[in-house]
Amino acid sequence: MIEKELRSISGYLLFAIGLLLLFGGFVYVVTTGSPVTGIIIAIIGFIILIGLTVINPNEAVVTTFFGDYMGTMKQNGLRWVNPLFRRKKISLRARNLNGQKLKVNDKLGNPIEIAAVVVWRVGDTAKASFEVDDYVKYVEIQSEAAVRHLAGIYAYDSMEDEEASTQEVTLRDGSGKINEMLEAELTERLSRAGIDVLEARISHLAYAPEIAGAMLQRQQASAVVAARRQIVNGAVGMVDMALAMLSDKRIVELDEERKAAMVSNLLVVLCGEKAATPILNAGTLYP
Repeated sequence: MIEKELRSISGYLLFAIGLLLLFGGFVYVVTTGSPVTGIIIAIIGFIILIGLTVINPNEAVVTTFFGDYMGTMKQNGLRWVNPLFRRKKISLRARNLNGQKLKVNDKLGNPIEIAAVVVWRVGDTAKASFEVDDYVKYVEIQSEAAVRHLAGIYAYDSMEDEEASTQEVTLRDGSGKINEMLEAELTERLSRAGIDVLEARISHLAYAPEIAGAMLQRQQASAVVAARRQIVNGAVGMVDMALAMLSDKRIVELDEERKAAMVSNLLVVLCGEKAATPILNAGTLYP
């Protein structure tokens, strides 16, 4: 089923003619006393008025004639077609589908909550009218199915090391690619109903309440480990720089044991969570 355009004619002149015939028939009956002719004239005017249709902007009218699809009218204003045509109005405006929160399992089996917002419009009125039973309900069901499928093939967040996490797309970090894949899948699913997907985005993403606390602890631990790694890298660099400067400027000659003690002390000072308390050594490292 493919949409085809039905050309209609302007209805303003026919509206005037229909009213004139309708009231003229009653006037004819009253003035001449001949009911048959007057009724026929009034019926003709009434039939003409039945063929009038008002089409608003971004609106279409699908017409059928005894079960045969005749075409779709998209011209705005007051239009006139065959009065025997059955007409059904369809809005062509963009619509928002704010999907409800779905509880699904991600790729790793973790229960998560996910929802999406879909902006769509009717692109093919013939498919929307005749290929599916209720195109609005069809959009809702297929959008939910697409979100469930997308959540099942990607993990919420990477559980691997830092290098692996930069290569693998996840629901939380790969929002741009995830939205593109969601839009592509919805376009494929809804094309059967003549629906154009204008935009699709993940609007809600979170762990399910039963594991949210544990996952929060894991994220906090990962943040602490990353911070500690950065601190250690900086401390090692500073110690290396200090030893190099002492050696280059020949401020003091250190043997391996004193270097080890100095490295230990500097690492404690630089990597400790609390401020270091200095202790003066009045003796020597050697017995």
